[in-house]
Amino acid sequence: MPHACHSKLRRFNLPRLTCFTPAALACFAAVLGTALGTALGTALGTMPAGAALIMHKDLSLDVAKTIAEAAVAACAAKGYPVSAVVVDRDGETIVAMHGDEAGLHTMENARRKAYTATAFKQPTADYAKKLQDPNSVVHQQVTLPNVIAIPGGQPIKVGNAVIGGVGVSGSPGVDDECINAGLEKVKDELK
Repeated sequence: MPHACHSKLRRFNLPRLTCFTPAALACFAAVLGTALGTALGTALGTMPAGAALIMHKDLSLDVAKTIAEAAVAACAAKGYPVSAVVVDRDGETIVAMHGDEAGLHTMENARRKAYTATAFKQPTADYAKKLQDPNSVVHQQVTLPNVIAIPGGQPIKVGNAVIGGVGVSGSPGVDDECINAGLEKVKDELK
């Protein structure tokens, strides 16, 4: 291959060679790097002024596990076998715990409560109250997959930002108390 990168590798129409020398490969990498750098610079140059990456906090497995374990333990101490589920900001399950002797339905209910609390950024008890208004959009929203209007789901927040949700099922009227016990265990991590 002639020097000067064979006319910059003929703008990437590579010559028909069976092998490249180390110098030729280095030259190709330099040309490709320059092309990518130019394309990236052009793309970045067209970004609006003030554009920046969105920064946020995410739940760790350890924090999610602590919330779920503490919620299950709090309900067990009151005599209720429950399931607890913690989801991330996208509604994806991080931790799912089915307590000893908890009903079959409790795992799915807990997951849907956690999802709903995250999606609508409010406790599911507050969300469920909106069903009392016959004109509320909640009547249509509850037909969506994963949405449920039953108390026992809480958003997990850092400041005002919802970073996930937790749901507990199996202790009618007590689910939220158990969730609060779980959230209390990690209050320092959620600052």
